[in-house]
Amino acid sequence: MRIRATAAVAVVCGVAAMTGAAIPAAQAAGTPGGTRPWQLAGHNTPATGKSAFTAAAATAKTPYPLAVTFSDVKVAGGKSAVTVGTSAIVHVPYSFTLTATNVDISASDFVVGLDLYHGSVAAPSADLYGDRPATCSVTSSMSSSEKVVTVETCKGTVDIYPKYDLANSDAGTSWHSVAWAVAYNGQNPDKPSDISKIGAASLTGQRSPAVQRLSRLTVNAAPEPVKKGRTLTITGSLTRANWESHKYAGYTGQKVKLQFRKKGSSTYTTLKTLTTDGHGNLRTTYKATTDGYWRYSFAGTSTTPAISAAGDYVDVK
Repeated sequence: MRIRATAAVAVVCGVAAMTGAAIPAAQAAGTPGGTRPWQLAGHNTPATGKSAFTAAAATAKTPYPLAVTFSDVKVAGGKSAVTVGTSAIVHVPYSFTLTATNVDISASDFVVGLDLYHGSVAAPSADLYGDRPATCSVTSSMSSSEKVVTVETCKGTVDIYPKYDLANSDAGTSWHSVAWAVAYNGQNPDKPSDISKIGAASLTGQRSPAVQRLSRLTVNAAPEPVKKGRTLTITGSLTRANWESHKYAGYTGQKVKLQFRKKGSSTYTTLKTLTTDGHGNLRTTYKATTDGYWRYSFAGTSTTPAISAAGDYVDVK
């Protein structure tokens, strides 16, 4: 599991001793093979019932199950995908409802958050998380002689850093969200003296938007202006973010539509469909008959969002 250079997690007795430079210790990410806070819980996924812990970790001292449940988990406002370029940090909002029973949610070391993980619960290939824990506000509290039940609404952002967080193979739909809570109960998150005094809970396998490689599409129609009946040459390029080189690279072998919008109209008409070459480039010709706008349009794939180039206006004399 890849992680940012600003943080490290060492696995101790099958759970994590956390250290972080630019982010709070409780939020620090794991080194490859390390553990995120949500993995501290011996959680079971609704679909498989399998724990995220390895067999070796199962025999070691582990945190106790925290009496916290999660519901109404929402990520990115219900959007089906988030797009990530080569450098700009992407902030993905989330929210969920947390219900705690006999848990001191006001403690300074009670930490709540949400991660996006790629692949399986047991061995995620990537984990995306926030620079800060979620912020929660109490919506109701019920007390009795036996228990105190508190309900909170929690909000935060997953902050995606293309330089550290993603590989090209992570693009697509194999993402899930996990809401989590950890109560350190006075234990040092960097080096707990007794792991079993830490409480942890998580809800894995929740819906997540796809994470896609940001696309770019250009067009140029020439010559400009052009005489009526003469041939226009329309060139362009379809590229997308490469999360490993941190540059935009040609998206090869993709179907792209050549479209035209007559001056005074608001509708584009598809004239033909082309396929990008080995460098993502496009080139075709078409007879000029009237003033208007030329563009290329790409429908998108599971890993790359749809995009249409801004129309290039050509004056026909």
